[in-house]
Amino acid sequence: MGKDENIAAQVKFGEAVVSGKLEGLRDVVDAKALDHDPGPGQGLGPEGFIHYFSELRKGFPDLNIVGEKLVADDDNVAIAYTITGTHRGDFMGIAPTGRKVSARGVQIARFENGKLVERWGSSDQLGILQQLGVKAAGA
Repeated sequence: MGKDENIAAQVKFGEAVVSGKLEGLRDVVDAKALDHDPGPGQGLGPEGFIHYFSELRKGFPDLNIVGEKLVADDDNVAIAYTITGTHRGDFMGIAPTGRKVSARGVQIARFENGKLVERWGSSDQLGILQQLGVKAAGA
């Protein structure tokens, strides 16, 4: 498999997350896929990603992710994105505030045979917490 197949798998990954049809992640994530920057309670493989994005979507049911830049080679797909949503459910122990958030992030995914096998990434978690009105310790 090559660059085009990996980009297609990345697009399917994003569509599953945005639509909330997270079962679709099983089609594009390897059973032993490792997230080097996992969310709380996130395990390996598609089940780990399903758990993570289920929790995120509970906090932000209108979650949307817009890819802004994509770079790929034969094994990797890197994306810069903006994530948006309205805080309508529990998120990291924070009761719903009804506030809208917007944060940027970057992800690099490595693929084998058209499936994600490793992921590295970072989102502006501090920015999200600030937009929710969370005060820093000692502030």
